Amino acid sequence: MKYVVLVSHGTFAPGLKSVLAMLAGGEREDVISVGLEDGMSADTFAENFRNAISGIKSEDEIILLGDIIGGSPMTNALEQISKKGLEEQTVVFGGMNLAMALTATLMKDDVDTELLKDSLISEAKNAIKEFVLDNGADDEEDEI
Repeated sequence: MKYVVLVSHGTFAPGLKSVLAMLAGGEREDVISVGLEDGMSADTFAENFRNAISGIKSEDEIILLGDIIGGSPMTNALEQISKKGLEEQTVVFGGMNLAMALTATLMKDDVDTELLKDSLISEAKNAIKEFVLDNGADDEEDEI
């Protein structure tokens, strides 16, 4: 099985998992999330993460999405993945957003890993756009 594993500071990862449940067909056993909550120690996060991935086997694959490359959640998650001997079948991305997580969840079983990696980066980049509000400033001024 391929798993999408979300890690973040705070409740971003669990919140994103909740949104994925809305958009990708309910609760999914292939989506796992762990957040490093305010005041939580790195050891507690590592234990929570270790427990969350305990069902992942050596024949499974992991798509690890983290909020910040080099942040504590991602580095601790990678340490636990390594301790479990799963680093060979893990791809890792930082800067996760909803478009990236949704793409990973919906496409992971239908395309090869290289195409999936390209798609994740493309979707994440394309999701970032400025939305310009039209406030009517270009319209003719109202007469008094």
